[in-house]
Amino acid sequence: MQPGRGPGRRLRWAIASAALLAGCSESPPSLHVAGGDAGRGKAAIERYGCPACHTIPGIPGYGANVGPPLGKLASRAYLGGVLPNLPHNLVRWLQDPPAVAPRTVMPRLGVSEAEARDVAAYLYSLH
Repeated sequence: MQPGRGPGRRLRWAIASAALLAGCSESPPSLHVAGGDAGRGKAAIERYGCPACHTIPGIPGYGANVGPPLGKLASRAYLGGVLPNLPHNLVRWLQDPPAVAPRTVMPRLGVSEAEARDVAAYLYSLH
């Protein structure tokens, strides 16, 4: 029998799969954005018109059929389908989405780093 084949391989695969699935059922870690203020983030979201494309809890919308809903963002594994969901990645994404994912339809809105931190703080506060 070749190395890596047979019952031992299946057992290792089953154990690894179970561990992965167990990790998926855990609650998301608390994500903190250094220097971010959720109140200012909510105001920035309204000012930049984010609800035109996204449904965002706590903010009235008027369409929201282009981008994904942003409630429970903290529980997602990836941002924009390409970046691990970590605070510094969300700030980066909010500042310049096309630089991260050139084929995204999310435009660069001119969000400053400070504003991106505030918006990230608000989005991570949604449960």
